[in-house]
Amino acid sequence: MALNNGLEMIEWLRKNFNTITPTHALALKATRHLRKSEKKYLFSEDISLMRTAEGRWYEGLIYEMMILAASKCEYVKGVVRKGADAPYTRHKISQHHNGTFYSNYGDIKIRGNGQDLAEVDLVLIDQENTVAFAEIITSPADLKDFEQEIIFKKRLIGYLFGQPLVPFILVSSVDISRNTIIQRIVKEPDSVLIVTPSCEEIKKMLNPRETRYRPRKPIAHPKLISLADVHTKRPFDYRELHDQRRERMISLMEEGAPCEALTAPDEIPPIVKKIVFGALHPPAIKYLFGRTRVTIKGEPLTYDEVMKRFSKVIIAVNLPECRPILYFRSRKKKEYFKMVPAKVGGFKYESRRTPHMAGFFLWLESTRPTLGTRKTRILLDYFVEDEKKEAGKKGASKRSKKPKRSKRSKKRRK
Repeated sequence: MALNNGLEMIEWLRKNFNTITPTHALALKATRHLRKSEKKYLFSEDISLMRTAEGRWYEGLIYEMMILAASKCEYVKGVVRKGADAPYTRHKISQHHNGTFYSNYGDIKIRGNGQDLAEVDLVLIDQENTVAFAEIITSPADLKDFEQEIIFKKRLIGYLFGQPLVPFILVSSVDISRNTIIQRIVKEPDSVLIVTPSCEEIKKMLNPRETRYRPRKPIAHPKLISLADVHTKRPFDYRELHDQRRERMISLMEEGAPCEALTAPDEIPPIVKKIVFGALHPPAIKYLFGRTRVTIKGEPLTYDEVMKRFSKVIIAVNLPECRPILYFRSRKKKEYFKMVPAKVGGFKYESRRTPHMAGFFLWLESTRPTLGTRKTRILLDYFVEDEKKEAGKKGASKRSKKPKRSKRSKKRRK
């Protein structure tokens, strides 16, 4: 068989997947991937809870249909186990976790330095051991960042498995073929779109009573393979790649390089999504509050309040847009306040980061004060507007207009 980088496999699925009919038996079988609460919410009158459970059930249904499709397709070597078929693991997340892992619920995760970098809905392997992945969606909403998400996942999987091409299958319960974002994605030769009947149409086959006691039990199938048997081709140390990127960016900033140079392609693999520059020493925190404002629910924070309420301030940026983020470590609880840029300038409180986000929380906990005033000034010069300078410019602009208004008023009096 000639090398085809998995393209024959996904093309076969594009043409033939819909020959697998989503029967009542398959729809019922898919409920074994749901937790007890999700089975209850599948028919809930609370739309939000119902949609979440429905999305997870539909994901399980596509997985069951994909197993049947793989049985008919010579190009598919295996479908990676997930959900109820994944081995039960309840492991403590460590910063040494790098690579592919199962979550406690059988979801397929890619972790770096203990944090979840990506989650993929399905993983398939062709006869040449090419790794392909699938995303499963039930709504045309919230597609704004979807394209960048897929680009990143392709880049990440390509790096891990040494693949120049990463085949991608998008399965949707709604027809999104006319969406411009989707059209750009499936225009690529390594991507295909499969549209199935709607969730509502398929779910009509089910009765709430019959879903209640379906056991969460793994099945045996010749084309099901474990995630542990899909071996990465490259050594992967996310923290090392992160530190290389951070040092490169700091070096460029100290040289006065333009902003676009910070994210220009280079020899470091472009799979780091967030740079944690470090925690600020107290003088640097004071400098930060002299440069910009930070508010929590509309109330401004002062330097003195920060030193009293928080034990640590960390500065980071999201890549590739270089969007700055501040994390404030609470003294009272094990939590970080996440502060993001506000539309009116400065930073505002967005959400909390708790031990529940184990990998990233551990990373923040291990970050020590390394940034003095000089390095903080450089970071702020690149990523944060100087609020005082901007206010000064506006004030000067207003003052320059006052004489004109006074002249016009004198003319009116005459």
